[in-house]
Amino acid sequence: MDFLLNLDRQIFFALNALHTPWLDLVMYWISDTLIWLPLYAFLLYKIFVILPRKQAITAALSVAVALTISDQLSSKVIRPRVERLRPTWNEEISAQVHTVNDYIGGHYGFPSSHAANTFCAAVIVILLLRKPWTRWMLAWALLVSYSRIYLGVHYPGDILAGALLGSACAWGTYVAYQKLANNSPRRVGDN
Repeated sequence: MDFLLNLDRQIFFALNALHTPWLDLVMYWISDTLIWLPLYAFLLYKIFVILPRKQAITAALSVAVALTISDQLSSKVIRPRVERLRPTWNEEISAQVHTVNDYIGGHYGFPSSHAANTFCAAVIVILLLRKPWTRWMLAWALLVSYSRIYLGVHYPGDILAGALLGSACAWGTYVAYQKLANNSPRRVGDN
């Protein structure tokens, strides 16, 4: 375990050191949830354009359920039990961590909720819509996740755990969505 924690710390410092003044502001905004509201609105719009109305409503609710599960598991269930300090709160290394705008986050960071939620959104949208362009959502999730390392508030292990957790929440919710869609009563004449 010590080997993995040391490796995680070394990778963190290598990635956190890749900063420039102009990129500081960019990464700060990429990490902000509000800047992505237009993307969320666009995805919701696409769900209602691509899928039939009843299916779109169930799909939109599935996205909301998956994100709620992902967010609550990462921030309210796992973090308080694991209690892994963020790099910015770890007294051994905090002075060496590059931060932006004095942003240090809350005390604990395992797993990353940003990673969990963005990967959850990306995976469930890919599964629901099955369109080639949706695969770009994974690049978005990676970018947001990297911004958390860049800002100094997460180790790569936090990101990896969050990405796996969010993807699992998306997959589980999608399986439930599929069962719901396949077991819904059909009217005469429905295909």
